[in-house]
Amino acid sequence: MQAIIQRALGGPEVLELVEVDPPEPGPGEVLVRVRAAGVNPADWKARSGRVEGLGEPPFRVGYEFSGEAEGRDVYGLWLTRWGAYAEYVAAPREALAPKPPSLDHVHAAALPTAALTAWQGLADAGLSAGQRVLIHAAAGGVGHLAVQIAKHLGAYVIGTARAENHDFLRALGADELIDYTAVDFTEHVAEVDVVYDLVGGSYGSRSLRVLAEGGILLDAQGNDATADPRYRRFYVRASGEDLAQIGDLVEAGRLRVEVAEVLPLSAAAKAHALSESGHVRGKLVLTP
Repeated sequence: MQAIIQRALGGPEVLELVEVDPPEPGPGEVLVRVRAAGVNPADWKARSGRVEGLGEPPFRVGYEFSGEAEGRDVYGLWLTRWGAYAEYVAAPREALAPKPPSLDHVHAAALPTAALTAWQGLADAGLSAGQRVLIHAAAGGVGHLAVQIAKHLGAYVIGTARAENHDFLRALGADELIDYTAVDFTEHVAEVDVVYDLVGGSYGSRSLRVLAEGGILLDAQGNDATADPRYRRFYVRASGEDLAQIGDLVEAGRLRVEVAEVLPLSAAAKAHALSESGHVRGKLVLTP
């Protein structure tokens, strides 16, 4: 089968399209024929050596996918055994869920990581109806789904995004939008119950200034506010059960995923370069 591997850490150019044997499923795993694989920031962070625990190259890339297993269409996220940039991947049954019938494989593959990060993160923060939430990078892969899920939970949603993405986010339900390239968000918003930081760095300490009493700063990227008691680090978890609930939202018309571009597996390096630019609206998807 064809798969993307890397033999060294480095830039997008280290990604290679090669012929390898299909993976052998382990206990509790099934073999998935991959029809599409999502591209995420964690992919290029791993490629460049910024993710711990992967060992030394060579290794394979990608961990979210949509495809076919045991005679049904499935989609899933598998964080332990990477390799979704390929024609086949082995994944545990409990990490898979039925593909939402209304979605093709491309759009289904764009969902697992971003939707689970939004769904689980907002749940962990205890976001509830009537609360105010500020979502940084609201037009990004996770952000545009977090906007919709926060609205589904009944929150008042504020987002930071470039002006050209404001109409897009309003259509998804955002109540208030701030162009971070033109103004300082700390001067335009206050008394926020939850800040979901999808940017990182100095956005942490700056976000603390807009929190209401008892508010929570949820960090999915790694920011500079770790010493504050209101800070909470979030890491996504693989869960077929959660993906099934997300699929229900999709089928009910409450959640849609934006696909920015679809590229062939052979263009994985280009996809990584686009993702690293930080200016992709929605998700990038590779197709074997």
